Amino acid sequence: MMSADLPLAKKPSPTPSRRLREVAVVGGLLALFAAGLVGLAAATGWEETRAQIARLTLLQGAILLALSFANYLLRGLRWHFFAHRLGLATTLTQNLRHFLGGFAMIVTPGRVGELVRMRWLRRETGWSFERTAPLALVDRASDLAAMALILGLSISLATTGVAGAVPVTLLALAAAVVATRPKLLTALVTLTHRATGRMPRLFGRLRAAARSLDRFAGAGAMVPALGLGIAGWLAEGYAFHLLLGWMGADIGLMKAIAIFVFSTLAGGLTGAPGGVGGAEAAMIALLSLDGIPMEVSVPATAIIRVTTLWFALGIGMAVFPFAERHSLRGANALEDR
Repeated sequence: MMSADLPLAKKPSPTPSRRLREVAVVGGLLALFAAGLVGLAAATGWEETRAQIARLTLLQGAILLALSFANYLLRGLRWHFFAHRLGLATTLTQNLRHFLGGFAMIVTPGRVGELVRMRWLRRETGWSFERTAPLALVDRASDLAAMALILGLSISLATTGVAGAVPVTLLALAAAVVATRPKLLTALVTLTHRATGRMPRLFGRLRAAARSLDRFAGAGAMVPALGLGIAGWLAEGYAFHLLLGWMGADIGLMKAIAIFVFSTLAGGLTGAPGGVGGAEAAMIALLSLDGIPMEVSVPATAIIRVTTLWFALGIGMAVFPFAERHSLRGANALEDR
């Protein structure tokens, strides 16, 4: 039996190479965040936006933010659902912390910074990137599928169509189908590797991640996920409908939802940080085509972007430090085992 007087063994300190790796990762994330934030700020006229937001009452602003938060919470529950389908032994609190904290990187180019969630999972569970990558992939694919279905339904029910909606709907559905079919995605990765002839290790990891998508196949996984995604995006579409009504430009619920979802998808397809530029341009153009004057369409677009994109960024920045701190504790706990 070990004597109580014996000193406890000290945990080995991180090696210099590991410390350097951690600093490099954090530095890279901060650089991506700064680049995206600069672009986002440059595209926003703060004086005009502040004046436009001042037109709203506190209650109206709170309603818009509550509907946006409902979207994030429902999609966070979907992330939790997917995590358990993948086999991760993480709690609801952990998964919501990862999902919401990832929004701090929503303005990185192509939103690649949101992969910080995989880093937190690696620290807390020990799972490698290739084992958790399917979680991020199926989450994004589920968003595309949910938004495509909403867009298809809304344009079919709207009194007039949304120009260009059908190609965007089909493109989003096609991307969702590819991203949720293990054999199809594996074949695509293999073809890409053969075409490039480089980075065999990276493509090997991508193939392994693609094969893991079979855990999400079937109605038992996709129906609940689509339900949560559709409910979440409808909440933000409804917020846009309310906003237009408050500004005296009620174009109908289905048309407002179609314009909001189409613009969000169009902005995302550009790969710009937060979809900045593409989303705003599409929203203003579609509102103008529907007869909404610029003095209404421009402030409406600015307000809905502040209460969705900028609000998500604010939530992410508030949660990020807690997620980072908890992940470090999780990494230390794994090392102590």
